[in-house]
Amino acid sequence: MRLSAARTAAATANSGLLSAAGPRGGERGRSSQGTLDLTSTGISPRALSNAPDGYTPANVSCPANRPTIRSASTLSANETAWLDVRRQQTVSAMKDFFGHINMSSFDAVSYINNHASNITNIPNIGIAVSGGGYRALTNGAGAIKAFDSRTEHSTETGHLGGLLQSATYLSGLSGGGWLLGSIYINNFTTISNLQTYKAGEVWQFQNSITKGPKTNGLQAWDTAEYYYDLAKVVAGKKDAGFNTSFTDYWGRALSYQLINATDGGPSYTWSSIALTQDFKDGKMPMPLLVADGRNPGETLIGSNSTVYEFNPWEFGSFDPSIYGFAPLEYLGSHFDNGAIPSSKPCVRGFDNAGFIMGTSSSLFNQFILKLNTTDIPSTLKKVLASILAELGDRNDDIAIYSPNPFYNYRNATIDYEKTPDLNVVDGGEDKQNLPLHPLIQPTRNLDVIFAVDSSASTPNNWPNGSPLVATYERSLNTSGIANGTAFPSIPDKNTFINLGLNTHPTFFGCNSSNITGHAPLVVYLPNYPYTTYSNKSTFQLTYDISERDDMITNGYNVVTMANATRDTYSDWPTCAGCAILSRSFDRTNTPVPDVCSRCFEKYCWDGTRNSTTPAAYEPSILLASAKSAGMKSAAPGTWTNPSTSDQERPYIRT
Repeated sequence: MRLSAARTAAATANSGLLSAAGPRGGERGRSSQGTLDLTSTGISPRALSNAPDGYTPANVSCPANRPTIRSASTLSANETAWLDVRRQQTVSAMKDFFGHINMSSFDAVSYINNHASNITNIPNIGIAVSGGGYRALTNGAGAIKAFDSRTEHSTETGHLGGLLQSATYLSGLSGGGWLLGSIYINNFTTISNLQTYKAGEVWQFQNSITKGPKTNGLQAWDTAEYYYDLAKVVAGKKDAGFNTSFTDYWGRALSYQLINATDGGPSYTWSSIALTQDFKDGKMPMPLLVADGRNPGETLIGSNSTVYEFNPWEFGSFDPSIYGFAPLEYLGSHFDNGAIPSSKPCVRGFDNAGFIMGTSSSLFNQFILKLNTTDIPSTLKKVLASILAELGDRNDDIAIYSPNPFYNYRNATIDYEKTPDLNVVDGGEDKQNLPLHPLIQPTRNLDVIFAVDSSASTPNNWPNGSPLVATYERSLNTSGIANGTAFPSIPDKNTFINLGLNTHPTFFGCNSSNITGHAPLVVYLPNYPYTTYSNKSTFQLTYDISERDDMITNGYNVVTMANATRDTYSDWPTCAGCAILSRSFDRTNTPVPDVCSRCFEKYCWDGTRNSTTPAAYEPSILLASAKSAGMKSAAPGTWTNPSTSDQERPYIRT
C-alpha cells in the first residue's frame, strides 16, 4: 500500500495479490470437499484491478445486450444461478461443521445427508456484521476468524469454525463493510493474513488514516504526498465530468488501510468480485454492503429510509421508493427510464471498491472535516481547505451517485425518479446499524442470521439491542416501507440491559408460527468484554498492533463464548447448531431433538420485558487470563475465571 512514483499498470495489478507469500497466520489446506484454502502455491485472484482508467470512470462500448434496470420483484438471474452453485457448496461445509459440533444423540450429519437432495430443506445461513468504525471491524474480524474453518484450531471442540463456509450471505455496513471489503478485495483472505505484521501491508492501524501509510526512505511519514495523491486522483473523476463529494476522498483514504495494492488499488472495483472464478464456483458467501438513501436536510429513521445494497452484480433497493436494481458495473452511465439510450455510451469504473466502502461509512466525513479535532498536520490543512472550498455547501456526509441510475424509472417514487443525483449515506444513519435488511428479504429465504453487534448504543459504547429494535419497528409498517419483510418480535433497549440480553447470545424468533410471514431466527451476538475492554470510540482511528489483535481475540471470544468455557455456557456450540437447524426442522416436519429443546429454552427470548430505566451499564472484563498462546494465538486457548480483584477492576471509559 506504499506510495509509488512509478505507477505502472502491472505493479497496480500484481501488488494486490497475497498469493505470492503463501500461507501465513495459521491457515488450513483445502479439504476433500473443496473448501477454500490458501496453499504454498498461492491463491487465485478474486477481486480484479479491472477499471478502465484507474479511479476515473470512463466511457466504454456497451455490450450487445445493453444494461437495464430490473424490478426488485425477484432476485436477479445472476444471483439465482449463483445460488444453485453456492447452496450445494454449503452442504459439504455444513457436514464438516456438524462433524465437530457435539449434538448429543442427534446425528446432524446424517440429517444433512438425508435432506441434501432437496436443497430448500438445507439450512440457509446469513452473517451480519454491524457498523462502528475500527471497533466494529476488529470485533467483527474476531467473529469471522472464529467462523472460518481455515483458522488454526477453529474446528476443535468448543469452536465454531466452518460456519463461514456454511453461510450463503455475509453482510456489512460502515466499519463492518470495511471488514467485508478488505476480506473480499484481498482475495477472500483470512483474518490471520490481514493481521500479519509486515511493512507495507494492510491493517496497519497504528498508522492513522489521517496521516497516511508509512513509507520507506528518510522520512517516516510522507503525509504530504498522501494528501496530494488523494486530491489528484479524485480530481481526475471531477475533470471527467462526474460530481464528487468528500466520500471520494474518504474512500480513497480507506483503500490505503484496507486494500493490499499500490496506492490503495485505485483500479479495483466491487463488481469484479463477480468475475472471479472462485466466486463463480460458489466457494464463498455473497458479500452484501448496505447504505441508506437520504434527501438533503432529511433526518433518517428506519420508517422513512431507503436501504440500498451493493452486491457483486447490482446496486439498488427492495424498498418501494426505488424497487429496482442497476447493474453495478455500469454505474455512472446515463440511464433513462430503465435503459441507457442508444445515443449514450456505457461507463465503467464508477464502482471503485474504496468508494463503495466509503459510501457505507460516510458518517466519518463529518468527523474528518472537523480539522481541529484530528491529528492532521497543520501544514496540510490548507490542502483540505481547498478540497472543502471545491465541495461548497453540500451536505458533508453524502456520497453522490450521479447520474442517478433510477432517473425516470417507472417503479421509483417521484423523490428518486426526478432527481439527477442520488445522495447515499452511511448505512447506520437510520438506526439500523446491523445490516439485516438484505438478509430478511422474502426472496432470499434465510433461515438464521448470526448478527454480530458492535454498536455504540450506550453512553460508554456498548450494544443494547437498538439496531434490532429499529429493524423490528420498520417491519411493522406493513402498508409502506416494510414491503413484505417480516422480523421477530424484539423487546425495547431497556429490557436488553435489564435482562442481560446484551451480555451473551440470545435467539429471537424461535417459534416461527408466531411470526406473520417468513422471518429468519436471529442469533444476537453483542460485543462484550471477555478479555479486553472492547468499547473503543467509533472515531478512534489509530490502534496499536497489540490493541488491534486484542480486539480481534475478544471478538473471537464473543461469538464462541470463550470456546464454550464461560461458566454455564459449555453447551454454546451445540446450541448454535440447533439455531442453524431450527427452520429446517420446521420444513421437514422433524421433531425437535431433546438437546435442541433444552437449547431453545435457555437461549430463546421468552417474551419477558422490563422497561424500567436501567442502572448505568458498565461491564467488567469477564476472563482474567489465558493459558499458553493467549492473546497472540490464532485462536484463543482455555480461559480461567476472573479473580475478585479482576471483577472489581475499574471500568475504563473510552
